Amino acid sequence: MKRQHVQSTYLSIAAALLLALAGCSSDDGKPADTSTTPPPPVATASRISVDVGRTGYGVPHVKGKDFRSLGYGLAYAYAQDNVCMFADTVLTVRGERSQFFGGEARAPRRSETGDEYGTASGFMDLKNEDSDFFFKGYLDIEQLRASYAAGTPEPRELVEGYVEGYNRYVKAFAGQYPAACKDAKWVRAITVDDMYLIMAEKALHATGQVFAKEFVAAGRSPGAGLAQAKIRKFDPGFLLARLDKLNRQGFGSNALAVGKDLSANGRGLLLGNPHYPWTSADRFYQAHLTVPDKYDAMGVIIGGIPAIVIGFNRDVAWSHTVTTAIHFTTFRLALDPNDTGGTTYLYDGAPVKMTSKTVSVDLLQADGTLAKRSKTFWFSQQGAVIVKPEAGMSWTASAAYVLADPNRNNTRMLEQWLGIGRANNVQAIKASLDKTIGLPWVNTVAADRDGNVLFADASVVPHMGAQKFGNGCLLLQAALLFDGSRSSCGWGSDPNAPAGIYSPVNGPWTLRTDYVGNSNDSFWLNNPKALLPGPAPFGFSPLYGRVGVEQSLRTRVGFKQVEELVQTKKLGLTDLQALAFANRLHAAELVLPELLPACTASGDAVLLQACTALSAWDRRVNVDSRGAVLFREFWNSAAAIPNKWAVPFNPADPVNTPNGVAPAAVPAVLAALKAAALKLQSLGIPFNGKLGDYQTETRNGVRIPLHGGIGNIDGSYNSLTMRGGLTATGYNGVHWGESYIQTVSFDDQGPVAQAMLTYGQSIDPTSPHYADQLNVYSRKEWPVLPFSQEKIKADPNYQPTTLTE
Repeated sequence: MKRQHVQSTYLSIAAALLLALAGCSSDDGKPADTSTTPPPPVATASRISVDVGRTGYGVPHVKGKDFRSLGYGLAYAYAQDNVCMFADTVLTVRGERSQFFGGEARAPRRSETGDEYGTASGFMDLKNEDSDFFFKGYLDIEQLRASYAAGTPEPRELVEGYVEGYNRYVKAFAGQYPAACKDAKWVRAITVDDMYLIMAEKALHATGQVFAKEFVAAGRSPGAGLAQAKIRKFDPGFLLARLDKLNRQGFGSNALAVGKDLSANGRGLLLGNPHYPWTSADRFYQAHLTVPDKYDAMGVIIGGIPAIVIGFNRDVAWSHTVTTAIHFTTFRLALDPNDTGGTTYLYDGAPVKMTSKTVSVDLLQADGTLAKRSKTFWFSQQGAVIVKPEAGMSWTASAAYVLADPNRNNTRMLEQWLGIGRANNVQAIKASLDKTIGLPWVNTVAADRDGNVLFADASVVPHMGAQKFGNGCLLLQAALLFDGSRSSCGWGSDPNAPAGIYSPVNGPWTLRTDYVGNSNDSFWLNNPKALLPGPAPFGFSPLYGRVGVEQSLRTRVGFKQVEELVQTKKLGLTDLQALAFANRLHAAELVLPELLPACTASGDAVLLQACTALSAWDRRVNVDSRGAVLFREFWNSAAAIPNKWAVPFNPADPVNTPNGVAPAAVPAVLAALKAAALKLQSLGIPFNGKLGDYQTETRNGVRIPLHGGIGNIDGSYNSLTMRGGLTATGYNGVHWGESYIQTVSFDDQGPVAQAMLTYGQSIDPTSPHYADQLNVYSRKEWPVLPFSQEKIKADPNYQPTTLTE
């Protein structure tokens, strides 16, 4: 898409001449008579003034005179690359999907060819009608407005500018949008409220969206009473599965910060490697955002959040990983038997009336007309009523269940990321985290130019101390279900935090000078030489996660590689890059020494062929690794075999245990390998087939080979989750995984950064930035990111634009 160059000049030559003449004397030496001369026009400064310079791979460097201008320029650039996806996302948070696409349809997912964009969220899966009711019913725009109004002005200015910049693009290019939304009526101007809703949606990924179906199911037709519900035994399985998906199966990350004790130049080093969705406005977008003397950070934004969320500035670099902490609780309410409608509950013995909210959704009908449907949702002082009868969470005459969600009105995210982006060392990052407490569900790992490193879980966590897990308040541990009828069982308070949550001062954190890392496992293991159990006698709140437990193979291989490297050398940027893309498969390292001899001893022809391939395999997941497909199919099954390890987990050695194949497990392990081998034979895939021939992403009809494993299951640090299982053509298309991968250090001039955004800047198949970085990732190249103005303008792909208004 051709970029627009817009410049305005407000000071005319004539005005300048008049101004000069006004200061001149007459020929006789007396001041000129100006009594009848009109004063010169006053130059009017532009309300909006922002420079947007694109460098290699379409990265915009946005420099605004103030935060409003910064938001304006960022939104304009983002719309150039992703207008269809963003407009579709606005529909979602407005609760208007059904109006344009019908209530039974769902947000689109990417096609198997990879060329059709997708806006379906990886955090909830609802048909349009239910999605609309969720966003209209669960979010409270009045609360969001009030909270932003009470906050600092810069986030509001950013958002207001973002709205204006996006709307300018939408108006200027109407009828010229990409094919996915070229003539769509739903590509419309947005409001500040829309931006508040978009940011609120991000905060809910680990809380409200986990229970979106249950919230919608609790809605009643307006005026309807309590329906009869059968009481069933409580089954928390649905919740455990959803939390496992969030924390361990995909939405993860790796982050590693190396301090001056181990770095070659004595300065900090950072590897940031979030595993995140490849579709929807949860995709990252590279940008460099600057307001002179106030803010200067580079990295990535998420969709509608107009600040760098992972990145670096002149002095610090940071990344985030999804935390093991739980960011909600549920409560069971004892209902007042005198209220037959079931909307009054007893709290410390006194009746309390629930509040309600009725919303309506317009649904497109087959004949093109709209039908309106309404629901009423109910709230206690703890949170929103939810139901899941098949799991025992029914709204009966005696009890109701509510979700207590501290992120429902978390409007502090934007202010938090601005604070991090302004920090000049990791101590300042920690101070910002402690003050704002805006991160909804992620850890922070950071390094600075002085060689200090930080790990902190400063996320929003309900204030439920260990004592409340053992004094009768906890009704069902697996569901984090507490007694909602007693104030003594409610959330506690922290004088240094918003109501009901912990201050990060009282959560897990550490400052060091050797290294810290996290791969979505317990805060307890952020450095193998300094485990972090928490304060005596109870440790941290159980909501922060467990200590002394077995860690994932991905966590273990990350720390193992660091420990091996530092035995022989001090580390530099290239060492972190080599670690990130070493593609070692730790499961293979642990089991093949016992598995291969067992194959030989079995005498089974299929197993002998399979193990011949595995013995020749390099035990990595590079595009040219032969045998990786066979091992993946085998380990996907074998990983679930109980009691398979010969050496059990030892909390004193969490990186190296468990390991080895237990003799009693060998028959089951061999059976899993044979089943995998037979599967490959049935699909016509050779046992020694190259991974790059079968793990691909298709862009514009071209299949691009990808390296990487599947993370926690197989112990690959470099992780991809494909959209489907193995077929005769392979694993086709990425659902989530490697996204923005950055390595950062520092020299005397500033940051030294090399990074990539695997899926590219744009969802438009006609854009030059639709697949360019996917090839960079495939080839393991590391683009250099220009940060200083001199290096930005020296970039051979530099394209400047000035926007004023």
